[in-house]
Amino acid sequence: MRQVDEAAYKSSGNSPVVVITGASAGIGRAVAVAFGREGCRVALIARGRERLASAAREVERAGGQALAIEADVADAEAVEAAAAQVVSAWGRVDFWVNNAMASVFGPVTELSPEEIRRVTEVTYLGQVHGTLAALRYMRERDRGTIVQIGSALSHRSIPLQSAYCAAKFAVRGFTDSLRSELHHEGSGIRLTMVQLPAVDTPQFDWVRSHLPRRLQPVPPIHDTEPVAAAILRAAWEAPREMWVGGPTIQAILGTMVAPGLLDRMMARRAWEGQMTDEPAKIRDGNLFDAPPGDPGRRGRFGSRSRRHVPAVSGTAARGILAAVALGCVAGALTAAWHLGARASRDGDLRRLPERERAARMIG
Repeated sequence: MRQVDEAAYKSSGNSPVVVITGASAGIGRAVAVAFGREGCRVALIARGRERLASAAREVERAGGQALAIEADVADAEAVEAAAAQVVSAWGRVDFWVNNAMASVFGPVTELSPEEIRRVTEVTYLGQVHGTLAALRYMRERDRGTIVQIGSALSHRSIPLQSAYCAAKFAVRGFTDSLRSELHHEGSGIRLTMVQLPAVDTPQFDWVRSHLPRRLQPVPPIHDTEPVAAAILRAAWEAPREMWVGGPTIQAILGTMVAPGLLDRMMARRAWEGQMTDEPAKIRDGNLFDAPPGDPGRRGRFGSRSRRHVPAVSGTAARGILAAVALGCVAGALTAAWHLGARASRDGDLRRLPERERAARMIG
């Protein structure tokens, strides 16, 4: 996908129009504010009127224009109506960021079919609905960028979040198919998927859980601001995939090289790593209804969150892995050649006395 000329876009005098789902808290809110700092017109789609309005005010304080739309992304008609409202207000959609998600924590045997269905409807179908709505208006102009917010868990599943991992895998499959179709059409619409690490968001205080202890992201934990900056970069550059955070890069490459080893590592580290030592409080979570209040962009792990987050394109990371692998092969071949040459010289030295004796006998 070709890169947008960011400077020309911003200097055109017609600020970009951005739609973000799940924009009222956490990563979605941080991304909305980041686009607001760029002077963009930002439509925020989410459940929960109170924090949605608060997020919109924050975007405007950052320097952008905001349009708050209350909708559930699991409802395809509601998402279509939201897109139509954005186009009615601002004329087009330049960037659509599919960020809304839901999860439920617990072993597979403790999850109900209704819980799994709801996670799938929000986390997977929510991105499908957003993508279809974006395509409807982007195809008219043959222009626009769709950003799918993924996770390291869309490449490497972990225990206790089976429904969420499955939904993220599904998003990646859907996105790859659509990407090929856009290439086939010669479309000017760009498509990128951003794979995220563990991030300090409020979701760990409202997500539904069947676990005995309080939840946390699997360490190391990353701050929302540099993660949002990486998503903003992906929106402008539109690599095939962008991998954010060292753990994401390690998990994806590790799964390529040694998936069985990671299965056993996750069985130990990711099980305990998703819980603190504090006992859990019984709650329904936000799976079916939006919780009250306005938690903002960050969770409760600020003192443990990393402020620097590396980000690379998936293509570049795979290239590095391939180069390392080729280097290892070349090194092994070189070592084998040297060992072979040395063995040959040693053999020649051992045969030398025999040749000398034969020469004397002939003489």
